[in-house]
Amino acid sequence: MLSSEMNMPASATQTLMPASETSLTMELLELELSLDGFTTGPDGFAAHVRAAAAAVDGALLFELPASGLVPDCDRIAVLRIPTEGSAVMATIFACLGTGGNTIRIEMPDETTADLKNFAEAFVDVLQRI
Repeated sequence: MLSSEMNMPASATQTLMPASETSLTMELLELELSLDGFTTGPDGFAAHVRAAAAAVDGALLFELPASGLVPDCDRIAVLRIPTEGSAVMATIFACLGTGGNTIRIEMPDETTADLKNFAEAFVDVLQRI
């Protein structure tokens, strides 16, 4: 905790850090470590991401061409992973870098909000079946 935050009330400190940064820390770290060393190229992307998500009790929902949605990205895998200390699942993206030899994690933002909403609707439909 920063020294300037130590004198603030707890509620003020909590507003300084978005929940996505604090609650997903361990799961994201584990996921990123599982994705590190990716060498199988575009053909192995989905299988590699699926295995990494399963290692943190998450799931690969689907993957699709990035189509310019995320910069320097050829394909996007939409993942659901648990938030730390909770049964709530968060939607995140694993992005296959241009050239097909690196994977990075992206959090949903305003440019990918529609994809996140689609993924959550997808999960909702699956849960109702």
